[in-house]
Amino acid sequence: MERRKKIGILTGGGDCPGLNAAIRACAKTAMQRGYHVIGIRNGWKGFLDNEIKILDGNNTSGIIDRGGTILGTSRVSPFHVENGPQQVLDGFEKLGLEALVVLGGEGTLSCTSRLYQMGLPVVGIPKTIDNDVRETDYTIGFQTAVQIATEALDRLRSTAESHHRVMLLEVMGRRAGWIATYAGMANGADAILIPEIPLTEERVEELCQMLKERNRRGTTFSVIVVAEGTELEGKMRRKRGSSLAKQEETYPLGGIGNILGEIIERGTGLETRVSSLGYVQRGGTPVAYDRSLATAFGVKAIDLIQEKRFGEMTALKGNRITSVPLEKVAGGIKTVNLHVYQIASIFFG
Repeated sequence: MERRKKIGILTGGGDCPGLNAAIRACAKTAMQRGYHVIGIRNGWKGFLDNEIKILDGNNTSGIIDRGGTILGTSRVSPFHVENGPQQVLDGFEKLGLEALVVLGGEGTLSCTSRLYQMGLPVVGIPKTIDNDVRETDYTIGFQTAVQIATEALDRLRSTAESHHRVMLLEVMGRRAGWIATYAGMANGADAILIPEIPLTEERVEELCQMLKERNRRGTTFSVIVVAEGTELEGKMRRKRGSSLAKQEETYPLGGIGNILGEIIERGTGLETRVSSLGYVQRGGTPVAYDRSLATAFGVKAIDLIQEKRFGEMTALKGNRITSVPLEKVAGGIKTVNLHVYQIASIFFG
């Protein structure tokens, strides 16, 4: 009797809505095609600690609408652990795997590309609410994050109007402002601030003037959305846990909203309130789009394995599910299409 082949699945980096839908699609498709499926727990750390979870029809059923990942995740990179890459390769051989499916963002997929170059048979699936993975139109999790941010902006607008305030919402987006741009456009926000366009003193002054002009016209409320990684001239972001020797005033990554709120209130005399969604954007039930995209990516990943097209990542191009080499994805991010931003900016003020 022929022994069934085995594949592995792992999720790395931050969690996002839709991961379980992708795990389900990969596992069920693989099982239907005669594979055993092994889940690697807690990202690359699972190879280092020999943590696995056998995936079957029971534990991959009823999870398409669940947030998070049933496999757990971590930000551990084998390249930051002594002899880590070799431990991954050894663990892969020990488990008797034919291939590995890796769900990750830019960091995890860059690591995956390097391991592929070392001989690991891998296929990638792009997932991150930031939507900053290159070579794909959308990533798993992005549409859910946009929906959550849009709903928050809609709710803030009603409070802003009732109390005649400026309401500022800070959303995730360390190096790219995709969530801020799409949610702000969907809400009709009066200003959208993103990392791709640093906030100079001149731009801050223009923002304050715009808000005062709205108030003079009789529009006594405004809604602003800012991505957490937006640079503010004269101040420096500080990564969590790090310190800076320079004397310039610093603010933590994720603190731009409060700093900017104070500047706006001082510069306009308008009552200003700040909210931050934080991790609320990353958790919870995925919207239908993310479930469907995750399912299509999961099936495509197994197709790539069967065709032995390792070293590739599933991707969405227009309305086509396709694939691209991981080396094209590694080592950089996809920033906001400024044409889309310009469309949103038509309605500022």
